[in-house]
Amino acid sequence: MVDLSNYDPNSVSNPENNIFGLPTSEDNSRLVILPVPWEVTVSNTAGTARAPEAIFKASLQVDLFDSEMPEAWKQGFFLRHPDKKILMKSDYLRKEAELYIDYISRGEDVQANHFMTKTLKEVNEGSLYLNNWIYEQTRALLEKGKLVGLLGGDHSTPLGFLKAIAEKHGSFGIIQIDAHCDLRDTYEGFVYSHASIMYNVLKEIPELERLIQVGIRDYSQSEWEYIRSSNYRVITYFDKDIRRRMFEGQSWGQVVDDIVEKLPQKVYISFDIDGLDRKLCPFTGTPVPGGYELEQVFHIFHKVLSSGRQIIGFDLSEVGLGGDTDWDANVGARALFKLCNLLVTSNTAKD
Repeated sequence: MVDLSNYDPNSVSNPENNIFGLPTSEDNSRLVILPVPWEVTVSNTAGTARAPEAIFKASLQVDLFDSEMPEAWKQGFFLRHPDKKILMKSDYLRKEAELYIDYISRGEDVQANHFMTKTLKEVNEGSLYLNNWIYEQTRALLEKGKLVGLLGGDHSTPLGFLKAIAEKHGSFGIIQIDAHCDLRDTYEGFVYSHASIMYNVLKEIPELERLIQVGIRDYSQSEWEYIRSSNYRVITYFDKDIRRRMFEGQSWGQVVDDIVEKLPQKVYISFDIDGLDRKLCPFTGTPVPGGYELEQVFHIFHKVLSSGRQIIGFDLSEVGLGGDTDWDANVGARALFKLCNLLVTSNTAKD
């Protein structure tokens, strides 16, 4: 493991170093972050494929001192360079998907158009390729004993990682922070859509014991019915229900205790940034009114940690780009730092 005992955390970050300005390498870091520059199936605003690069730049302004986990960074965090082939594939297929989405939005018949049929096939094959690529990348890291986090890109990206997590850890649960359920079956014809990630996880990963969703405020009737018929494999804390509980006198702490109590022993965090109030992520792809402060979400994660449950991995997705201040990347970098600290802290006593 990297020796950071002589590194001055109060110094100016060197942009030649790695994430958060740390002088780390992949080999000597406890935690490796896999960036996934992918946004092929996004149904609204694009931009998140290039979020890892923007978050890296913003991370150089993040203070390394976390009063609750002050030594966590010393175990070493390392962000890989985004794979250029994956980004190029995303850019190409994104343009194809945009044409397809425009076509079907006008009520046209896909089967009557050879080009659109071919486009749909290419997008689905490209998404399957990505899932397999992520699975191979993350499985290899887990086999080396690394802790792994995934940095998107859109929210379709973690499926392959979750398959690798299931192979390593067996039964586990997911806590999903999100404005959307992501439980749609083959949304817009795309099998591995960002709007279908949790549907696919539940379908393809039998080791997933329970999915806890927090902050959901935009969902379809089919997703509502899926949740109701899941026999509590999916438990959704809708934003409106949480707020009503708080309007009637419950504290955020009481709500969070209720959420955490339903999680199994091993927990994976899936953090779609649009679960936050939009003022914190103004350029996220599919914003919805409502959402939470960053510290409210951090409180959930800290309660998972303090409960004695083991955090086994995370993904952070849907960080958008735009404006003059890179505000979204700034917030994303701080969310990433907290997730890294939580993951290594949760696993320090278990190694």
